[in-house]
Amino acid sequence: MELEEERSPSPVVWVAEMAKCIASHGLGLPSTELGQVLVSHLFRTNTKTKTNSLWKFLHHALSSHLLSPLHVLSLLTCRVIPYRQSHPEAFRLYVELLRRFALSFDPSIPDDSKHKIVESVNVTLQLSQNYSAQVVELGHAFVLFFFTIITALIDCALDDWGLQMASLDVRNGAVATGSMDYQHMDIDPGGACHIERKQCQEHMRSINPFLAIEIVGQLTESIRAMVLLRLVYLNMPEKFNGLLHKLHFVEANNLVSSSLKSANQNLARLFANVKQIPSFEYQLKKHRFIGMLMDVGSCKPVSCCNFGPIQSACWVPFDIYMENAMDGKQLSVKSAIVLLTETIYTLRVFNRASWKETFLSLWLSALRLVQRERDPLEGPIPHLEARLCILLSIVPLAIANVFEDEAKLHSFQESRYEEGIDGKGYDATKQGLISALQLLGSFSGLLCPPASILAAANTAAAKAASYVSKNHMDGVDSSSAIETCLIAGGNMRHLIVEACIARNLIDSSAYYWHGYVSSSTVSSEPLPIKKSPWSSFMEGAPLSGHLVNSLLTTPASSLAEIEKLYHIALSGPAEEKPVAAKILCGASLSNGWNVQEHVVHFVVKLLSPPVPPGYCEPMNHLIDHMPMLSAVLFGASSIDTVHILSLHGVIPEVAAALMPLCETFGSLVPTPCSKSSTRDEPSSYLIFSAAFLFLLRLWKFYKPPLELGLTGGAMGGELTLEYLLLLRNSHIASQNPAAEDETDSNMDQFQFASDKPVYIDYFPKLRAWYCQNRSCIASTLSGLCSGNPVHEVANKIVSMIYWKMTKSGASQGNSSTPSTSSNCGSPISNAEDVYQIPILPAWEVLEAIPFVLEAILTACAYGRLSSRDLTTGLRDLVDFLPASLAVIISYFSAEVTRGIWKPVPMNGTDWPSPSAILPLIESEMKQILAAAGVNVPSCSFGTSLMLPLPIAALVSLTITFKLNKSLEYIHAVVGPALENCASSCPWPSIPIIGSLWAQKIHRWHNFIVVSCSRSVFRQNKEAIAQLLRSCFASFVGSLHNSTLSTNQSSVNGLLGSIIATAGDCPSVAPGFLYLRSCRTIQDIQYVNDVIIGLVAEYARESASRWTSKDTRSLKSGNSSLFFAASIAREVAMLGASLLCVSGGFQLVLELYRETIPTWLLSSKGDKLGKVSSVACIMEGYAMAYLLVMSGSFAWGVGAKTPSSATSKRACMVGVHMDFLARVLEGQISLGCNPATWRAYVSCLVGLIVSCAPAWIQQVKLETLRKLASGLRGWDEYELALSLLERGGVPAFGSVAELVNVIN
Repeated sequence: MELEEERSPSPVVWVAEMAKCIASHGLGLPSTELGQVLVSHLFRTNTKTKTNSLWKFLHHALSSHLLSPLHVLSLLTCRVIPYRQSHPEAFRLYVELLRRFALSFDPSIPDDSKHKIVESVNVTLQLSQNYSAQVVELGHAFVLFFFTIITALIDCALDDWGLQMASLDVRNGAVATGSMDYQHMDIDPGGACHIERKQCQEHMRSINPFLAIEIVGQLTESIRAMVLLRLVYLNMPEKFNGLLHKLHFVEANNLVSSSLKSANQNLARLFANVKQIPSFEYQLKKHRFIGMLMDVGSCKPVSCCNFGPIQSACWVPFDIYMENAMDGKQLSVKSAIVLLTETIYTLRVFNRASWKETFLSLWLSALRLVQRERDPLEGPIPHLEARLCILLSIVPLAIANVFEDEAKLHSFQESRYEEGIDGKGYDATKQGLISALQLLGSFSGLLCPPASILAAANTAAAKAASYVSKNHMDGVDSSSAIETCLIAGGNMRHLIVEACIARNLIDSSAYYWHGYVSSSTVSSEPLPIKKSPWSSFMEGAPLSGHLVNSLLTTPASSLAEIEKLYHIALSGPAEEKPVAAKILCGASLSNGWNVQEHVVHFVVKLLSPPVPPGYCEPMNHLIDHMPMLSAVLFGASSIDTVHILSLHGVIPEVAAALMPLCETFGSLVPTPCSKSSTRDEPSSYLIFSAAFLFLLRLWKFYKPPLELGLTGGAMGGELTLEYLLLLRNSHIASQNPAAEDETDSNMDQFQFASDKPVYIDYFPKLRAWYCQNRSCIASTLSGLCSGNPVHEVANKIVSMIYWKMTKSGASQGNSSTPSTSSNCGSPISNAEDVYQIPILPAWEVLEAIPFVLEAILTACAYGRLSSRDLTTGLRDLVDFLPASLAVIISYFSAEVTRGIWKPVPMNGTDWPSPSAILPLIESEMKQILAAAGVNVPSCSFGTSLMLPLPIAALVSLTITFKLNKSLEYIHAVVGPALENCASSCPWPSIPIIGSLWAQKIHRWHNFIVVSCSRSVFRQNKEAIAQLLRSCFASFVGSLHNSTLSTNQSSVNGLLGSIIATAGDCPSVAPGFLYLRSCRTIQDIQYVNDVIIGLVAEYARESASRWTSKDTRSLKSGNSSLFFAASIAREVAMLGASLLCVSGGFQLVLELYRETIPTWLLSSKGDKLGKVSSVACIMEGYAMAYLLVMSGSFAWGVGAKTPSSATSKRACMVGVHMDFLARVLEGQISLGCNPATWRAYVSCLVGLIVSCAPAWIQQVKLETLRKLASGLRGWDEYELALSLLERGGVPAFGSVAELVNVIN
């Protein structure tokens, strides 16, 4: 090196000779050794001439790849920047090299050189320390190097201009930029400096900061630089935030610094370049067909005049989710507020919608849900109260969650100096809600309130009119919380606005919206005022007489009222406690939409009253609260109320609260007089039965554990008691981490407080029954020996039952007394005192009941007990202990599945006969199915109507129950269990059971017929396929029609505008029928296959009809690509929604793991014949949309997802991506059309990148690289970059390598 310096050859010759020298020594190129030596000599040369020649040589060596630009510029960065003041020439030459070589990157150099370069750059710039990342790849080092020099040059300029940032983090990806000129640096030292050179240096010092900013602006203009900086923005946001902080510091000082004013143009260019990085997106090649598909917007702009079927079709998941949430047979354990919040974000992303469009669509879906209840099917199902809960409580609370999230995001963006997606972040979200509510007034057809809430709507309108009138008179901006007597023609929008105001989503300025308050209702005179009963209550009026009745029927309006009521119920006067609890579970719980979440919270708290100070045994305090607990248990046990609790997501908490009640009151020995107690004077049996049956309603206690496991999941599967407790304890742990340590199983130390975890082992009696119930379901009973305590209790119960039979004369001459001795060989004594009502704890009675049932059922089967006596005995048993109904259901359900009992004739002599009404039921079932597009042969019962003995006994028992409000807690258990029991029969029995019930309760006729119609789909695959096809046809249109159009179908066609049309025979929409039937389908995987087939078929057909037209303009009507893509997208969205409600997580996992891969691998050429390439592409697009939408509904699109869902998402997305990568590598052969395959992969990656980027970081880096390589092979470079840049810090190297091929 020194010899060459002395010779001073031309740089070109020098480079060539050095290359030969390096090659002769066996060293690779680029040479790290030469780079280190050269940079070292730059700062030790004693003359300006030699220095200049070395800089020229350096330039040519970099140009000829003799040296690595990354390596040399890293060395120069740490050598030049600290000494830029004393040696401005070196800094000037350094930044010129940056202008030329900063973005030069060659990933093809030998591995030995790569390792040396990475190690040198990492050590020189301290990348690992500054960025807290292991730097092992050349591309990774290159990305961090580029970001480092950008921040370093900006810091240099700020420092040289005398601007110091007080909070600047010196480790924020930058090297030391402060002046270090007090140290010696040997660049042309010594000798007297001429005045001209000093002046030249001073001039260079003054222009170097401007040059640095100019070069940074130029560097950040290129696409390559955008890609590198976007990597830092996405994966190291705190580092990018530091860069934004510097730029905003410059902006803040722009007016006070003359230097900054001179650099305005360059600074403006730099600011523009950096600020567009967060919103920078790669543009797919729009001239290609797939690029056009990805660019087609999901919905047209929304306005009051054009929000029609096409727009509502984009938001059909809202309608499907809400209607599915009304299924009374399924209680969700996850809050509908959380689920709806996730759905809001998902649909907004996929529909590329504004907040105004999103909120408007949400409100319209909720209004359609309520309007569907105009002419309901009367029966034991959730009705209007639960639907209004969705509209006026769940939806506003979900929007409140969105507001909270957006406020946090807005705060975070402010800290990062970014703007929200809609321009103003949180403010845009709030304005979107206001605009949606204002526009809602245009949909008058959906705003007509049901008759039962017309008064509430009028009150809301009158409140607004009173407010406007009051302010019109005195100008005071204050609203009155009192009711008025004004009848103001209120509608649903008035109730919606009040619900939003109550949760601070909007303010009372809404009362002044145009048209919100009719001018005819605004009076210049004071409006007459009616005092609210809650005002009297808050003023101290006692809870008695008329006030109680008024409070029961009038919802509370404030949290303070609810809190006062709660404290009275808990610790008030003894006579007021049950009254307060009853009021709390009255109208405030069912119709107090503005405070409903608070009422739900306090109702659950009342079920777990705290232990007063001084109590030694924790559970005994519950006995003191018996009247209050009775009021809560019966007040909250109605079908609508339990469903409201489910919608608010408190089912796990309710289960945990009920378990101590069951354990306590089930362990008490009742007094002889308490057996006849009423709800006003509750007995331990009655409270135990209410709590026990309430608890059992929360999960399918009569199903075997295996079946529960097969259908379990958070999106629609049945649950177990253990899982409910697990969910509850996880909620507590997330709110109070210290509670996780409270796991002591000592009953004396467990206080049943609501903030501590609960385990089933804490309740030995409940746990013993729970195990016995599962054992009874799984296998037959084992015999009991004479003298066994359970045997003795069973004999007492049988004796009691038989004594009642003989006393009432119901035995009709049966002299044989059935007893458990038929199984264990110990006869019962026939002494005079054979009848004695057992004075036993409820748990002991429940333990013996299975053996009692076996005895009396066996006696009936062998003719020793008549059917009438059997029914009477069962009813006596339920009257004695209502909780015994649960054991009866479990035992009979298990016995039916075993198939060991002979059928009995339902002839009207031995057992009740359905023959009088059965033909009508069968005929109407057929009509309902035909109206829904299902045609299946009706089953023939022949001349003899038969049912298995256990079912005959169970249905005969259930039709003896009176239909009144006080027994609703029993009907809620009987209905689903009886349907499940009948579905386990080897032959159709639902029509027979339905006929028996229809004969008893005529006003339930339509409900019963519709329920019977659902039984067809349990095992009949052809019926399932027909119903699903009908769902698609009603939503999009039939494939057999000449045109596919959503104008005549859409949401109302799918779900119906009302639940059932009026008439002699009800008619329900196919989508509604499917939602009520899908959970009973046994082969749920078949649903996946049918949906896949329908989505593919509709997508191909939409494309075929597009290509058959002459015009191909993008949005020219029904013949356009826009319309074809819309059809494909809508059927995919419908398919994903139906798939998720049918099988939840499990079905989505199968879709990712089996169904879609099988569809790709199978050949369809023979079945479909000749299919156009456009149809194949549209099919792949629709399948990609279906897959991503299904996953989004199952586990969300963002990073804010529960850990359980995140782990499942990571697993399934990773498995599917691995499959795609293996196909791209040629390891797996496909059966589908190549055009379908390419469209599927490209659209899938595009959708995940644009809609669910959080998924990508959970995919293995090697898989991402393989996918990117395949996309590169299809010339989809931008898509490959989009995929890799979301892969996290480990993918930096892959992105840097790929970015080199961008033009």
